[in-house]
Amino acid sequence: MLTTVFENLFVAVDNSEQSDRAVQMAAALAKLSGGRVKVFHVRETLKVVGKGAGTYELEEADDVSHLVAKEVAVFEEAGVPVTSEVRHARLGHAAAEIINAAREEDASVIVIGSRGLGEVEALVYGSTAYKVLHLADRPVLVAR
Repeated sequence: MLTTVFENLFVAVDNSEQSDRAVQMAAALAKLSGGRVKVFHVRETLKVVGKGAGTYELEEADDVSHLVAKEVAVFEEAGVPVTSEVRHARLGHAAAEIINAAREEDASVIVIGSRGLGEVEALVYGSTAYKVLHLADRPVLVAR
């Protein structure tokens, strides 16, 4: 059963301590099961209309490539087959992009870190992990 559930792990990453924990957890599971991993990051953009109109990315491109490369290295060092991808989505739509990409990859499980927002913060800011957990059509493993 372990090999079936963890044969194709899809790991959504951001620049947080919880994301790093999710990567460590996924590396251990993939190594144990002989699975493979897809590291996935969503670059959120903000569209502004009116004065100063345009599309603005909320992260620097160099930061994203460094983040993804750092996480990929963890899997490579563990001897786990790994690929990576970065996609763009509008602010607040990262969860949908994660779920769609996991479906396209036919991932057996989505692994994601939870920033541990309180109830009020999660309500105001929204929690990507919470949305993925409740909307995904496949198992989700949340690292805290």
